[in-house]
Amino acid sequence: MKKKISFSTQGQRADIGEYIINRMLPNRYAEAVGPFVFLDHALPIKHSPGEPIKKVNGSGAHPHRGIATLTYVLNGEADHHDSKGHQAKVRSGGAQWMKAGNGIIHDEVLNVDPKTTDLLTHAFQFWINLPSKQKAEPPEYLPIQAGEVPQQMLSDKRGWIKVIVGEYDNMYSKIPNYSKQFLYHIHLEPGKQFSLSAEKGLEYAAFLPLQNAVINDTEFSKGEFIEFDRDEGTIEINNNAKDAVDIIIFGGEKYNEPIISGGPFVMNSKAEIAQAYSDFHAGKYGEIDYSRNN
Repeated sequence: MKKKISFSTQGQRADIGEYIINRMLPNRYAEAVGPFVFLDHALPIKHSPGEPIKKVNGSGAHPHRGIATLTYVLNGEADHHDSKGHQAKVRSGGAQWMKAGNGIIHDEVLNVDPKTTDLLTHAFQFWINLPSKQKAEPPEYLPIQAGEVPQQMLSDKRGWIKVIVGEYDNMYSKIPNYSKQFLYHIHLEPGKQFSLSAEKGLEYAAFLPLQNAVINDTEFSKGEFIEFDRDEGTIEINNNAKDAVDIIIFGGEKYNEPIISGGPFVMNSKAEIAQAYSDFHAGKYGEIDYSRNN
């Protein structure tokens, strides 16, 4: 039986500089899907040849606490620096995960990938809400290049599936799990179909970044966010278009602790939000050393 669709919605603009960003989560219907409490889609931008490379220089530095940030780079190169000394560049097809834990400051910029010729930038950023135990732990950082992302070709030349978070059919992401969670990128060729069996009780959402698709017999438009009911069933995707489509499916176990958001912090109480700001202003998250290079 196919899962019922609870709602669908378009995102809200949240542009940063030249980057066109649609904020998909939270939205007017949902504050979370499983442990995921935030999703920004940085739409594709075609850059000019010879465009200056953006540098991490402190202008974009900001704190986080209580969450793990996940940047999935479809096109481009994400340059990351943080106050715990982590530095890395993640290129097209890769991802970077940062556990903010009890407090960190990070700075990242998105540039054209020098190893490609497409001159594109295109990315997603998710926030994964941490259980209270992990909110009190020290920060961590994990860069994952494209070749380290588990990928499986679908039968009958239907396309492929990548496991960014969680597991699927004996493929396991390197990103730590503190609850049951998953994030899949499905690429479906024209005229093809893909079905995903959904576990009862888990929360599931789908997002169509750039193309239309038919999901459980309903056609949805590009840029649409779709959430499903909690019953066991299947999510069936049909590509009736002339071009391939990409679909993001994510979710997991319901987050059962209170969710209190305050700017870049997500904690379990207003008092903890106040403490997060107090510790940040007291300098307890450290400083980024911009003198070091990747």
